[in-house]
Amino acid sequence: MVRRARRMNRELAEVYPYAHPELDFRNSFELLCATVLSAQTTDLRVNQTTPALFAAYPTPEDMAAADPERLEELIRPTGFFRAKAKSLLGLSTALRDRFDGEVPGRLEDLVTLPGVGRKTANVVLGNAFGVPGITVDTHFGRLVRRFRWTEQQDPEKVEAEIAEIFPKSEWTMLSHRVVFHGRRVCHSRKPACGACPIAHDCPSYGEGELDPEKAKKLLKYEMGGQPGQRLRPPADYPGQPAPPLAGR
Repeated sequence: MVRRARRMNRELAEVYPYAHPELDFRNSFELLCATVLSAQTTDLRVNQTTPALFAAYPTPEDMAAADPERLEELIRPTGFFRAKAKSLLGLSTALRDRFDGEVPGRLEDLVTLPGVGRKTANVVLGNAFGVPGITVDTHFGRLVRRFRWTEQQDPEKVEAEIAEIFPKSEWTMLSHRVVFHGRRVCHSRKPACGACPIAHDCPSYGEGELDPEKAKKLLKYEMGGQPGQRLRPPADYPGQPAPPLAGR
């Protein structure tokens, strides 16, 4: 299983050499806020919402002093905006009061911030600080179970078991590759098995559409010839940037 898992990771690296976090950000504070906002919505909707948010509140100090109703209105498109506004106000205040306005670079500090759990902390550590971390979101958990790399359901147990399979240096990029594959090819309800570049190694091959032509129609984002989720994608991204939110 370990040899197969590592081979699949190498194959995913060849398919997605441009894998990256699909949230737009310019610094660790923006990434932290965007990740909190990404709960129960798409990265695209977050990316369409954050330009106005960060124009209004570019620093933790600015956001900590924000009028709650105005903050809620700015982030309304992401859903659950009242709870998310409470988290943003809380974490910004904590950054201002306990961390001199800086996002800490340690997991044990990040998880003390309101609205920040291990998943969010690992996203920030891996992509803003270069600290290896495994991000167990919905896509990652679904695929690693489908790949038979683990049978665990609890995110922390998934993280621990996957960490035993791969070298630490691979953790952050592994997370991106698996999530990319889950969003583009290996969908929850109908995976595009017939168009999957790692189907030969997948123990769940056959759960989805096997006809190559029908499977190709299931591909999403750049794999399906459609825009990605970032308004400002990395330079090596082969697809199209996402459009801004209408009316903003």
